[in-house]
Amino acid sequence: MKIYVILSFDGEGMDNVYVGPDEEKALSFKPEDFENCDALFVEIWEDGEKTDDFRLEPDEGESTDTTDTTQT
Repeated sequence: MKIYVILSFDGEGMDNVYVGPDEEKALSFKPEDFENCDALFVEIWEDGEKTDDFRLEPDEGESTDTTDTTQT
């Protein structure tokens, strides 16, 4: 069974904010869901070993475009 660990990073340290088997729930969190959270990280554990880890990024459907569209 896979276990998802969501870590909240606040610039000084990390805290576990979710630990559980629900992938959909784990990957739906956003930094805004937690107080003093600058970024979220995911660890995936299976059979007592960490198999993956990554930063949880916003969905592509969300507005994250920072392209400068001003014309010169």
